Formats: sequence, structure tokens, C-alpha cells
Amino acid sequence: MVPLKIAIADANKIFRKGLIAILEDFKTFNLVLETGNGLEIINQLPVKKPDVILMDIKLPEINGLQLISQIRASSDQVKILMLSACDEDQYMVSVMKAGANGYLLKDSEPEEVIHAINDVYKKGFYFSKHLSVTLIKELLVQPLATIGSHEAMLNDREIDILKLICEESTNIEIAEKLFLSVRTVEGYRTKLFEKIGSKKIAGLVIYAVKSGIISV
Repeated sequence: MVPLKIAIADANKIFRKGLIAILEDFKTFNLVLETGNGLEIINQLPVKKPDVILMDIKLPEINGLQLISQIRASSDQVKILMLSACDEDQYMVSVMKAGANGYLLKDSEPEEVIHAINDVYKKGFYFSKHLSVTLIKELLVQPLATIGSHEAMLNDREIDILKLICEESTNIEIAEKLFLSVRTVEGYRTKLFEKIGSKKIAGLVIYAVKSGIISV
């Protein structure tokens, strides 16, 4: 497997070095660019051709939102994973709507960093566990072009449960509404994750929206 080409843009050198140390443990990544300046990303993008860019929203000379806009003007292929200390939902949504493929908090565990990089590259998106279902649906009013489709054959009961999950109903609430046991609902939920190919609620919501099961 050819290693993913990674670029990192963050003004904090200590944080950059920490990210690099995490990536160095995996042969599936190849760091092609490390910088504390967003302009260098723009200048080096045609040369380095990274697969995934990890970047902070706060950069000297050009901020993250401006940088996303300039990157998207020249490339729809490169995936952008935003790194930030801000955990406000609406802030995350604004970044994703600007064209980022994912949003990750800077205090995330190394395992989540690796998972997020792989997700944005393979699936085209990564939603933080901190992003609520309501705000995911708000984001999908203008679907991201990079979000891929995944065909899954769901039966009527699975569709009913998927709709209720998208309404943020708990397993207990779903069981009461559909006259099922909580354990049965848990089984259906697990099956939905397997069929749709997602490990997170965000993936179920995206599938439901793109499949027309729910509207936003």
C-alpha cells in the first residue's frame, strides 16, 4: 500500500512535532510538508501534492477559513482535517461548510487522530463525536461533494429504527415506540452500523439523508 502523503500546518511548533511523532509510528503515512504558515501550504500544494492536510484554524498571514477557500479553488481532491481547541458545535459546522472534510479537537487521543485521517481520506469526511446529530443534519442541508455513497439493503424495521436514531431517540425510547425490547433495539442498531459501514451516528445520519430516508 502506498503511504498517504500528509501535510501539517500549525503555528505551534511543539504541537506540530507531537503530531509528527504520532504519524511516525505508522508506515501508512508519509509526511511531505510541515509548516507554521498557511501560505506555504498554498505555494507547495502543486509540488508536494498531499493526500491529507492537517491544519489549525489560527495561522499567521492567512487564517484557516481563507486557507480552505484557496485550497478548494485549486483542488477538490486533497482532504482537509481541521485541528482546533474550540469545541463549539456551530464553529465546527462553519469550518465544515467552508470545505473542510473533518474537524478534530487538539486534545484528541492519538488513536482518534489516526482514525480521523483515514476516514477523511477513505470516506471523504470525519465528524467529531462532539458534533450533535441536529447539527450534522444542519450541515447536510448543503451536502459535501466529497461525501461518498454506500449502498445498504435495509428492511422496513431497520429503516424505522434508523429514522428514530436520526431523531436522537435513545434505545429505550425506540423500544417503547416500536414495542420491542431494549436488547432487540441494540441488536438492530449494531446491524445498522455493520450494513451502512459506519462506526458513528454521523455515518448513519449521512446515509439516511443521502438515501432519502430522512429529509433535512
